[in-house]
Parts: sequence; structure tokens; C-alpha cells
Amino acid sequence: MISSDIILEVKDLSIRFKHGDEWKYAVNSLSFTLFKGETLGLVGESGSGKSVTSMALMRLFERSKNIEISGQALFYVKTEPIDLLSCSDLEIEKLRGDRISMIFQEPMTALNPVKTCGSQVAEVLVKHLKIQKEEAKELSIDLFKKVELSNPDKIFDRFPYELSGGQKQRVMIAMAMSCNPSFLIADEPTTALDVTVQKRILELLSNLQKNTETGLLFITHDLGVVSDIADRVLVLYKGKLVEEGITSVVFNDPQHPYTKGLLACRPPLDRYLEHLPTVEEFLSGNEVNIKERIPGSKINKEEVLLRADGINTWFAAKKNFWGKTTDYFKAVNDVSLIVYKGETLGLVGESGCGKTTLGRTLLGLAQAKSGQVFYNDEDLLLKSRKELIPYRKKIQIIFQDPFSSLNPRMRVGKAIEEVMKVHSLKLSNSYKTEVAELLKKVGLDEEYYNRYPHELSGGQRQRVCIARALAVNPEFIVCDESVSALDVSVQAQVLNLLNDLKKEFGFTFVFISHDLSVVKHMSDRIIVMNAGEIVEQGSPDDIFKNAKSPYTQKFIDSIPGKI
Repeated sequence: MISSDIILEVKDLSIRFKHGDEWKYAVNSLSFTLFKGETLGLVGESGSGKSVTSMALMRLFERSKNIEISGQALFYVKTEPIDLLSCSDLEIEKLRGDRISMIFQEPMTALNPVKTCGSQVAEVLVKHLKIQKEEAKELSIDLFKKVELSNPDKIFDRFPYELSGGQKQRVMIAMAMSCNPSFLIADEPTTALDVTVQKRILELLSNLQKNTETGLLFITHDLGVVSDIADRVLVLYKGKLVEEGITSVVFNDPQHPYTKGLLACRPPLDRYLEHLPTVEEFLSGNEVNIKERIPGSKINKEEVLLRADGINTWFAAKKNFWGKTTDYFKAVNDVSLIVYKGETLGLVGESGCGKTTLGRTLLGLAQAKSGQVFYNDEDLLLKSRKELIPYRKKIQIIFQDPFSSLNPRMRVGKAIEEVMKVHSLKLSNSYKTEVAELLKKVGLDEEYYNRYPHELSGGQRQRVCIARALAVNPEFIVCDESVSALDVSVQAQVLNLLNDLKKEFGFTFVFISHDLSVVKHMSDRIIVMNAGEIVEQGSPDDIFKNAKSPYTQKFIDSIPGKI
């Protein structure tokens, strides 16, 4: 590409934050160039400096006594480039939303909850294009059509909370592309989406960007997504650029140990590993030992731990004037399944398919309308809340979001102790000693006992939740999307931890996820759900190599980055 095709040129960007008396680099001497119509992937773990870089380019935070920003970010929108880091507030205000735009990771927090979706897009058009509200409404509806939102006229008048995650993300894309920006930043725009929705969003974003020759800086920790969408890739590690190049070259022949580790710790689709390689193993230079497993080889199908027959979990969809339910939403519809002792049963499907509701029904956390759940031949659905208390020690759950499942006012150690005290466990040691041992088992030092949840990373919080589930020596654990929000490197550590603990304690898992590659890695058997029903079940090989349902095949085809 020639120099006239350059959209953005970042030179020696450094960002430092002051912690107490010490300065720490979030980004250290980062330089790169972005061209017209190009998609540049920015990859790295949480804390590598990806999002801080994007926020600095958008000027979403400024220099202060605790923040130092140096370097240049030359934006070629006119004959003379504009330095985004040093231009006036008025200049950056004119550029933002017009020539420069951003799609944020979480659309629910990025969209105004008290304004309709259409009014928020129209507001951008009125401000930057200087048009009337009526024309802005027509253009907004047209944008909603371009981003493939069904019923765009109705979506215009709906509030963000009335839309699904995929629909909200499409509204954000419509807003970002409304003024045909020259430079677009997409910060983890598909992290919380199912693979099928993710694939449609990526295709949509790519088509819109190519048609307008927009330069796209795509930020993600998902290497599979980057391999599908990016022309070139930059790999960041602790704020430093450690590798860059054409995506296919970097992914097929990585040079830096950190890049090799990021690629290796993704669950492979072509084989079954006992232990996922981790980034730390590659950075340490130690030889990575790869052992393969045979799914279900150690499961005795004579030992049934849990059996569900004809489970129906319905929620009221409509009520009449007197409050009587006239229509139901069938979240789980006539589902039957068996879980064998010591196995990991994968439960997979898109958001809204009923997998989480089914998991909660098995635990008695969601009330079934009808059906039976036998645990060691005892029907749990016939038992009162008081009668279920002894079973709470045997059956546990690890939730998707560890931050919201931990009390923010309670120290980590006390949160784990609380479970032991509620169930009146008889211990040979003190509670604190037992908690320290549990923390050690999940890879955390004793010092974490006195920390609060906000002082931990996402992976550390998830380890605390695992320790809390282990506190009562359970037999059966439901993992509900327990690694979906984690970086691939942290995800590998947590998956290895779960498998190691399963070997040590002989747990039985129901592993719920919308990520088929993770489910394939973990499971002895897989159940695929859609619209509240089981559409297919079998061994991982049966599901992946001989899928019988078109829905399952569509799900498999949507897995990003088959590299």
C-alpha cells in the first residue's frame, strides 16, 4: 500500500498510570499503521493494553497528574494529518462519531437505557450531518435495515433492554457506521455473543467496512475471530508489541513464545487433550507435554447419578385481566437426560435455547412445571426446600459471572467460610486453615483470603467461585458458562483446573456453554439444545463428524478460526 492510503499512523505511543508513588506502563512505545479498507487485529490478554490504546485514540481519558500519555497518533483525514493525542477538544469533538467511531464491548452499558435505540442513532446523524429529525429517522431505519435488524421500524422505538445481545450490538454498529467514518475501532464487539450470532455480526461488519473503505482496528482476545476477519495482526504483551504481520503468516508460523502460547492454549478441534498448554509454559521455555484422552473411556454406564424425565420448565408469557396465565414461554420442553457418575456432560446451544434453565431446574433453582429429576433414585422435585438442604452439599453450581455471584462487601476467605458454616461442616482444622487449603488447590495463595472480589482479576474470581463450590465436598457440579468471559490463556488454566480437580475428587460435571470447542474439549458426551428441546446428543465425535441436525451443523460451521 502507498502512503496516501494511510488512515492512522501511531508513533511511540506510551501510557503510564500512577499507583501510589509508582508509575506503571499500560502501553510502552507502541507503533503501527492502519490503511484504508484494512482490518488490523489487536490481540492480547486482559491487561495487555488493548482497550487503553483504543480509549487513548478516542481521547476518552486525558492527561492528568496520575496519567501520562506520550507519542503521536496521526489521523489522515485532511491534507495535513491531525494528532489525535494533542489536538484541541473542539477538534476531537468534531471527529468523534463522524470521521472516527467506536463499537464498545458491552452494548447494554454503551447505549442509553432511557432513550429508544432509534433516537440514539438519529441524534448522531442530526449532530454531524446537520439534518432534520424526520430525515434522521428515515436514515436510522435504513441503517437498521443495512445491519439486518428485523422489523427496523419497531426497533427504532424500542429501548435497549427490549432487545437481545445480538440486536443491541447491531444497533451499536449502525450508530458507529452512520456517518461513514474513515477510522473505526471495534473493542471486543462479539465477546458475549453466540458463535452463530458472532459469525453474522463479523460478516456484516466486514462487508460494511469494505464497502466504505473504512480502516478497522479490531480488538479481541479471541484468536479465532482475528484469523477470520483481520488482514494483519498485532500481538500485545504487557503493553509491548511482541509480534506483527500478515494474519495467516503469524498464525501459521508464530515467532514469539507469547504468540505461540496464545495459539496453543485454544482447545483444538481435531483431537482431545488431557491438559491444555498454557502461555506460562511457553514463556518459561519448558517443554510442553501433550497427552491425548479418549472421551468417555472411563465412564461406567451402569452407574447413573442423575436422571431427568420429561422436564417442562415454562414461564408465563401472557396473562388475562384477572392475572391468570393464558400463554407460556417453554424454556425447557419435555427434556429427558441421563448423567453417569464421573462423566462430564456438555450442554450446548445458543442463548435462549434453555440450557441454563435446564441446569437450574436440575438443581432446584428453577421450578419445573412437570417432570422428574432423580438423584441417586430420589426425586428432587418432590422435596421441599428444607428437604433439599442436605442435597445442597452434594450438588453445587459455578456461575457464569464470578463478580456478581460473590458478595462485593465480603472478603474472599469469609465467602468460602460462609458455605462451610451454613452446612455445619465438621472440620479437623479451623475454618481459616481449610479455606487456605482450598485456595491452594485452585492455584491461589493464602494471601487472597483477606482480599475483596474487586481486587482480583476475572480468572482469580472464577477460581474463588470454584473453591467455594468445593468447600462442601460435592459429588455433582453444574458449570454454567463458567469460562465464557475469560481470556483464552486464563480459560485454559481454569479448564485444566476443573479437569485436575475432577480427577482428584471424582466429580460429575454438567458443563454448559455456547462455545463448542470448549465443550468438545471438556465433555465425554454432548447434548445440543434449541428452542427448549434436545435436538441431538452423542459422543463428541458423533456430534462433530456426523451431525444429524442442520442446527448442529450450522453451529459447528460458525466456529471461528478453524486454523
